[in-house]
Amino acid sequence: MSCKIANKSLTSGVWTATLIASNRPRIRAVHLDRDLPNVTVTETESPDEWALSVPIHASLINDGVQTFVILNDETGEKIDSFTLISGEELSDDIRAEVDLLRAELDMLKRAFRRHCLETQ
Repeated sequence: MSCKIANKSLTSGVWTATLIASNRPRIRAVHLDRDLPNVTVTETESPDEWALSVPIHASLINDGVQTFVILNDETGEKIDSFTLISGEELSDDIRAEVDLLRAELDMLKRAFRRHCLETQ
């Protein structure tokens, strides 16, 4: 049975999502090749929708990149994944570099426009 994920969020250490599936899917959440405990799939009021809850224990939140994978336990298919990034590694994070490049590009655009106005 296939299922899809919608409306995902992470709040207070619990990753939640809506599963779209015709029957209750069997779901596993995995971190570093270990199954996470207390993963729940519960019925919702909408047909073919199920509430998925994956608690993230504090011991799994560490410096670096932590990736969690959501699997369909019946087929082994990867349904989704999410990543937590924290600690010193963030100082060299590519997103910070891109943000810095954007700021520098904006500065260069302003200087170029000013130069063009002055030379006309």
